[in-house]
Amino acid sequence: MEITWYGQTCFRLKTRGAIVITDPCGKDSGYELPRMTAHIVTVSLDDPDYNNCGPVRGDAKVIDGPGEYEVRGVFVTGIATEMKKAKKSDQRKNTIYLFDLEDGLTVCHLGNLDHVPSSQSQIQALSDMDVLLIPVGGIKTINPNQAAEVIGLLEPKIVIPMHYKTKRVSRRLQAVSGLLNEMGIPDVAPQDSFEVSKSKLPSETQVVVLSYQE
Repeated sequence: MEITWYGQTCFRLKTRGAIVITDPCGKDSGYELPRMTAHIVTVSLDDPDYNNCGPVRGDAKVIDGPGEYEVRGVFVTGIATEMKKAKKSDQRKNTIYLFDLEDGLTVCHLGNLDHVPSSQSQIQALSDMDVLLIPVGGIKTINPNQAAEVIGLLEPKIVIPMHYKTKRVSRRLQAVSGLLNEMGIPDVAPQDSFEVSKSKLPSETQVVVLSYQE
């Protein structure tokens, strides 16, 4: 599987049989998406920063909430979480997505998660994964310290940070270096994309930093 980051919480997960786009972001996020083709689009939050499906071509199945789905051999599980940093008038929920892919690889996209999960049943539901896509910038999502705590709880093999400060973002987000410092990891050179398979997973948690693609 190849993983490519397009900024914010938007990724492309490309397998032999399917292409998944997560949280296609709008221009107000600071990123502008290229035209992309997908079979599945997931939306973690009903907001223009996460549901800009316009640039996505093809007859994609749009998944925008909790439930279990199967598209082209990809099994998708959506899990609703509260948004504890949101105003009381905001009744929206964040959706975490688990992707079970064709080669047995499991990817978890935490979306706009804004707190460390405390429910044992929720932690257990999320603990069986290989790759974790996790927000780290703070403000409306978890911050680097909380992200490190979540990683410790879930123990993924691969961690890919998202939703943090870059030169394209004017918002007061924290940089990805905050997470690296929390985990005691030296600077990690960003990659344009990342390829991973079940047979090549590391024995200990590895952090992969991606450069956003335009």
